[in-house]
Amino acid sequence: MAEALFADWLRQQPDGEAWRVSSAGTWADEGAPASTYSCDVLGERGLDISRHRARRVDRAMVAAADLVLCMTRSQREAIQADFPEYAGRIHLLSAMAGPAYDIADPYGGPRQGYVEMVAELEHLLAAGRARILALAVGSPSAGQI
Repeated sequence: MAEALFADWLRQQPDGEAWRVSSAGTWADEGAPASTYSCDVLGERGLDISRHRARRVDRAMVAAADLVLCMTRSQREAIQADFPEYAGRIHLLSAMAGPAYDIADPYGGPRQGYVEMVAELEHLLAAGRARILALAVGSPSAGQI
């Protein structure tokens, strides 16, 4: 969900089409499709994630990324521990907009949790715009988040 929302948000930014957004999970069930509620809630916003398949983060992904935004502290810590040479690129999405906190994963819960998470992600992207772009643009190989 975050990947689709972020890519859509970037398309609305100046030079946003120059960026590439991708997602991966620290403990993802490789190849799993997006949940029904994820597809439904994003579909209401005109975003189609029906072709999305989960994948696990790996060294090549982190090395290619200018900025890695995580949803939870445990995800950030796991990625930093696995790839310490890239620790400076790895941040919490919530920290882009203010104090850092874990963004709740609605997976397996009621539809309303997905609705609330989408609203939260949209808020964080809008409020964290300046910091996100500064971190990404300030990287040596700006262009991938």
